[in-house]
Amino acid sequence: MADPTLVWIRRDLRMSDHAALSAAVARGGPVVPVFVCDDLVTGLGAAPKWRFGLGIECFGAALKDKGSRLILRAGDARVVIPALVKETGAGAVYWQRAYDPASIERDTDVKATLKDMGCEVESFTGHVMFEPWTVETQQGGFYKVYTPFWKSVRDRSVPEPVAAPSDVPAPDVWPDSDTLEDWDLGAAMDRGADIVRPFVQLGEGAAQSRLGAFMASKVADYETTRDIPGLDGTSNLSENLSLGEISPAQCWHAGQRAKDEGKAGAQTFLKELVWREFAYHLMWHTPRILTDNWREDWDAFPWNEDERRAEVKAWKQGRTGIRFVDAAMREMYVTGRMHNRGRMIVASYLTKHLLCHWQIGLDWFEDCLIDWDPASNAMGWQWSAGSGPDATPYFRVFNPVTQLDKFDKDRDYVSRWIAEGYDTPHEDALAYFKAIPRSWSMTPESDYPDPIVAPDEGRKRALEAYQDRDF
Repeated sequence: MADPTLVWIRRDLRMSDHAALSAAVARGGPVVPVFVCDDLVTGLGAAPKWRFGLGIECFGAALKDKGSRLILRAGDARVVIPALVKETGAGAVYWQRAYDPASIERDTDVKATLKDMGCEVESFTGHVMFEPWTVETQQGGFYKVYTPFWKSVRDRSVPEPVAAPSDVPAPDVWPDSDTLEDWDLGAAMDRGADIVRPFVQLGEGAAQSRLGAFMASKVADYETTRDIPGLDGTSNLSENLSLGEISPAQCWHAGQRAKDEGKAGAQTFLKELVWREFAYHLMWHTPRILTDNWREDWDAFPWNEDERRAEVKAWKQGRTGIRFVDAAMREMYVTGRMHNRGRMIVASYLTKHLLCHWQIGLDWFEDCLIDWDPASNAMGWQWSAGSGPDATPYFRVFNPVTQLDKFDKDRDYVSRWIAEGYDTPHEDALAYFKAIPRSWSMTPESDYPDPIVAPDEGRKRALEAYQDRDF
């Protein structure tokens, strides 16, 4: 029998279309799946770290159904993985690639150590459809604008997803494992966990059901319904894609089948998948997008960077007096997600009406979103602020009132998430007050606030600030 293969599990909490796991099974011999709780996990915000814990637990159960188990170890992966190789006698270590700079640095160090030990080591694709170094312009560089990027990859072949292994061979003796309780990944969620939990669609099975239901009944009208926040018109797969409970290739092939069946919205869905891809490619080529203005000519812009400002606090609490903004912020606090139209509106309001640095919003989303994704979060915020690649023009300032009239005419969205002023508030609007920190001292009986910055005033102030800059 071959020596054991260690499979390092990261953001790929699924059995099917898992190249590293499938290769380990094909290699022969026992397979030891391991998840390492390192500083890239402990450093996550409250909601994504809690959601990660749920996903790890669910994936561990799926492995048990295959006769295997998930070994949990805490510490620096540079130390933990080589130590586990010695402990198990593993002859190979496989994992699926990550593309953020911190993970790349860590993985490079681990790979070098393992090779020095004489251990076979291989990384696989899986979190993206097209490796960033394989997509180039005719001049040889990377794409900085989405539309030509889309045109260059839309007809590329994406390998068919691989079925889950029927079983995962186990070693005779399992190494010791931590427990999830040891890690307490949900500690920072406090009472919010009980509010958000009913909105979580956990694990690979739920992700596949989501995809199937979307393709069966919603994708045909997706091009129009995706912009209506009061409708359930999107796939909601961002939660599962962020942790790899479903692969982008699985979504891509389902979208292609729907397109071949003549479902009109399938093309738009495929474009959204490629937008996610575009964000990952930009993060790989220009990792500064995570921390700095991607367009360096924005470095001198006089952003407000003080998070203690009353306007920032009101924005975080969903108390700006702008109903579209407040409804979206409260949706995020109750469900852990936010409709994409809402994300554009709240980001525009923070960065343009309030002239606050996009990093403030990026950090708040990182703390509150269960579908947090490093590339998509950074890309979205810099796109809205105007400082990113292929960004919305700086002079385009969304009017959140007219946007509400356009996309929430009957106020279905607003009435679901805002309680103040309603005789019988929606249960989801009331849930917000059960989830928020007690220190906020907010109740459904409070008066709804006047706008902290009116739309016309905010737009005028933003344009005046932009006129002083040479963009």
